[in-house]
Amino acid sequence: MMKKVLILAANGQIARIVEQRLLTEPAFQDVALTLFLRKASRLAQLAENDRVTLIDGDITDVTSVTKAMAGQTMVFVAVVDHDANNRLTRNVIAAMQATGVKRVLFTNVLGLYHEVPGEFGRWNEATIGSGMASARQSDALLAASGLDYTTLRLPWLNDRDEVTYSVTTKDQPYAGVSGSRQSVADVVVRLIADPNAYNRDSIGIADPATQGQDRPVY
Repeated sequence: MMKKVLILAANGQIARIVEQRLLTEPAFQDVALTLFLRKASRLAQLAENDRVTLIDGDITDVTSVTKAMAGQTMVFVAVVDHDANNRLTRNVIAAMQATGVKRVLFTNVLGLYHEVPGEFGRWNEATIGSGMASARQSDALLAASGLDYTTLRLPWLNDRDEVTYSVTTKDQPYAGVSGSRQSVADVVVRLIADPNAYNRDSIGIADPATQGQDRPVY
């Protein structure tokens, strides 16, 4: 039986790594992808793959999101909701509730719970600034939704090739300041393989070797 995964904001850098792995690794031959993005032509190279459906749409349009959601097994939201009214999160929740889809992985930022210690934690909050309020509200909306969600609290990202990370849960201090996009993609792929992992939880992802730095490591 095919596992159907909807990726919203499917042209993002992490999303494209996830897509490439799901479409090329033998372990995921039972995964079909619905890729939802503005200007679906940007992923035209995947249009001929019989496991890919491309949808040109806007996450702020709940009707489009609901239509794309129908029949999916799992959703990966590959963008942080910094919208002042949290339209992205509200639309995803509404679409999932309307269609009966339960499992969602939702990208967010580190520092939602003041869990990032030291000078870097202070700098991170100051740098994200007003966007932190909507990020926190996005996480709160998911937690109250009744859905099987995982909030992915991403580090400051780099393009290093190595997959090196530790995972911390909501009640643990964040370990590290930076991490590779490849590492975040690895977490997403593993959660698609095992949807029960970190269910109804919020996880921090970072390279533990960067712990103690006061600025991102690129």
